[in-house]
Amino acid sequence: MWGSRSNRGNDSVDCIACGETTRRSDAREYDKEGDRWDRKGKQFEYLCKGCHTDLCHQPRDELEDLLVDIDAGGLAELEFLEAYWNAVEERYGPLDHER
Repeated sequence: MWGSRSNRGNDSVDCIACGETTRRSDAREYDKEGDRWDRKGKQFEYLCKGCHTDLCHQPRDELEDLLVDIDAGGLAELEFLEAYWNAVEERYGPLDHER
């Protein structure tokens, strides 16, 4: 028969943002694909409550693809900002603010 759900959440997990270790039941699941409801074959990462509260909870459709396309992890901060700005304008049109 199925096991009890009461023993879930007793494990400790590490917050991917600050590194704090907390009980799984006190943490918030983070799914970098943005679909935490489709659970098949996924391993979730976790955020402590404080870091989860600090997150921007706006949709991020296409963001990860854009970051990969501009090689965001390999750029210095100013290079990243320039590449990001240009990629956003190229994909979505001119931004409202002047540089």
